[in-house]
Order: sequence, then structure tokens, then C-alpha cells
Amino acid sequence: MTQRLDPETASPEASKAMAALDGYVETCGLDHSLLDLVKTRASQINGCAFCVHLHTGEARARGEREERLYLLDVWWESPLYSERERAALAWTDAVTLVSESRVPDAVYDEARRHFSEEEMVKLTVAIGLINAWNRIGVGFRMAHPV
Repeated sequence: MTQRLDPETASPEASKAMAALDGYVETCGLDHSLLDLVKTRASQINGCAFCVHLHTGEARARGEREERLYLLDVWWESPLYSERERAALAWTDAVTLVSESRVPDAVYDEARRHFSEEEMVKLTVAIGLINAWNRIGVGFRMAHPV
């Protein structure tokens, strides 16, 4: 696969804006372990190899267990995730697949059992951001390092 263009070179201003939002997400107060799972899961759904590679590497560097990364694609079948993580992953799936899921009330209600209103907004911003990054990665065919 050949990369179509380098988005950072093509539009430094857009890249700077995305990086600023990234900085917010990283410091918003949500657990980095949870954010790593959410970013990786959305990237799996969207088929962004660049982002899956990046976020699994970050998760490993922060001490995430390999088996939890391996089973993330079938998280609902694994007991390795906490109830809070499961609620966040279900929310990630529904928000990422919004055109298909319409984000069901049951998924929202379960997420709200585990997250405050403020945390729900922060989590949803994080999901929206990784989906934007995925569209950049997939759209421009960004290749992960070998």
C-alpha cells in the first residue's frame, strides 16, 4: 500500500488543530488505560492499521497486558475487561458505527451507570477524535512503521 499524501506536510494547521485536541484528550482526566482501549477498538472497527499499531504500542508501553489487546476485537466475549471498560467499549462501538447503530438507549444507559455526564462528553470527544484520525489514516493510506 502506498501512502497517498502526508497530511502533516499538506496542512500543518489542520494537524496542529488535531494535535491540540489530542492534548486535551490525554489530559482530560480519563484513565489512559481506558483511552488506549477505546482508541484501539475504534481503530480496529475502522480498519486503520496505522492507528492500531500506534495505540497498541502506547498501551503496551503503559503496561497493558497482551491478552487484553489480543481479545479487544471480541471484548464482549472476554471476562478480562471491567464493567466500566465494557461500558466504554460498547459506547465506542455504537458511536463509531453511528450510521448503523443509531447509538441505542441501552448502550447509553449502561455507559451512564459508569460515567458522569462530564466523563461521557470527554469519552465521546475521545471517540470522535480517534474516528477523525482513523479517517485520515485510512483515507490517505498511512502505513504503520515496519
